[in-house]
Amino acid sequence: MAKIVVAFDIYGTLLSFDAATHELEQHFRADGNRARTVAQTWRRYQLEYTWRLNSMGRYLPFNEVTRNALLHALDDTGSFLRTQETDEVLAAYNRLQPFPDVEEALTKLMDASTVLKPVVFSNGTADMVKACIDHAPAVSRFAGLTEIISAHEVQQYKPAQAAYRHLREKACTPDTKEVWLISANPFDIAGALSAGIKTIWVDRSQAGWTDRTLPDVVPTAVVSHLTECVDIILKR
Repeated sequence: MAKIVVAFDIYGTLLSFDAATHELEQHFRADGNRARTVAQTWRRYQLEYTWRLNSMGRYLPFNEVTRNALLHALDDTGSFLRTQETDEVLAAYNRLQPFPDVEEALTKLMDASTVLKPVVFSNGTADMVKACIDHAPAVSRFAGLTEIISAHEVQQYKPAQAAYRHLREKACTPDTKEVWLISANPFDIAGALSAGIKTIWVDRSQAGWTDRTLPDVVPTAVVSHLTECVDIILKR
């Protein structure tokens, strides 16, 4: 039977950044506002650095990008952490926990595993992603169903087209029917669509699609709850 590849982004899609924010709160003496500001700035620079590296034709592994972005965020917000504290915050990045809808969604996917082939497709290195999965019981119990496909293997970050070609090359077999990407990151959705991959954008905040990178590029489908994805894919 022909299978459909279902590629899940992990950071911000399956896993929430709350654990990293909580770790920051511990070091900022429960100053939640500062912790959230640093966390948001950190994530912004983390993504921006990957795009800069792509544009410059340069590459650093995602763990290095993540550290550098955190240091930049601390400087930008006038915040300070000692080296050991920085290491503790970075360690929390490997303990991110799933969103509440993830376990039910993966259970539905497992029930359809004769038709659907799940993979994790991430900018993170395989070691980073595996560490997260190992610390997230709601995901790790399904780890046998998934393989990790990392942009690290081609040393170009999403949304570079090379990353999506690599996804196809690694995940597809002669009987693959089609490929879907599920992501909460608009840049990832736009990149996959430009590579001819069907997409589901996870809009948990129900804010609506506002990305205008390419005005004619919109998600194949939009969900507010991850459990909706399997039914959408099977009905298309």
